[in-house]
Amino acid sequence: MVDIDVTCHLEGFRRFLVNSTCRSFIPESYLRDSEVFPEKEMDPGSIYIEAADKVTLKKIRDITFINAQDILGIIYTSKSGNTKLKWRQTRGPIGRLTGNASSNSLVNLSMARIITPQEVEEILRNAGTGHQQEPMEQRVGGPGASGQDSGYVESGQTAAEILGVEPEEHKEEADETE
Repeated sequence: MVDIDVTCHLEGFRRFLVNSTCRSFIPESYLRDSEVFPEKEMDPGSIYIEAADKVTLKKIRDITFINAQDILGIIYTSKSGNTKLKWRQTRGPIGRLTGNASSNSLVNLSMARIITPQEVEEILRNAGTGHQQEPMEQRVGGPGASGQDSGYVESGQTAAEILGVEPEEHKEEADETE
């Protein structure tokens, strides 16, 4: 598990929640509505949305979809319990995301464009060597924040396509005398 401490846009964290919990069954209209959030009360795993105004829309499986406005905070715990994240509003739709994330959640944070694929690689590399990681500072804008790119996984995408990296190929060492 890795410590997370980043500034992020509320929409980015909403994308993370959807990708982590209900991407396969969320209704398309809810997926595209920036005011609709998944909420889950039962163990294992939970999502709690603290908002000034909250209306229950529909329950599908163990997820209750809510329409929330003026969100003050979100608490997320994964089913495995390995990821525990809190988003707290700092100004408008911008907030601070803190907590612990598993490697799977790091990938989902990257898919939601909260952290970059390069940051995921660096975090995992440092975690393997035991180096202390510096708290990550993340830009708040970026793809998906203003609607240019949805940030959701499309069916048939490979992990490399999702993360925007080239798959590694085995390369022969070049002879230096060439």
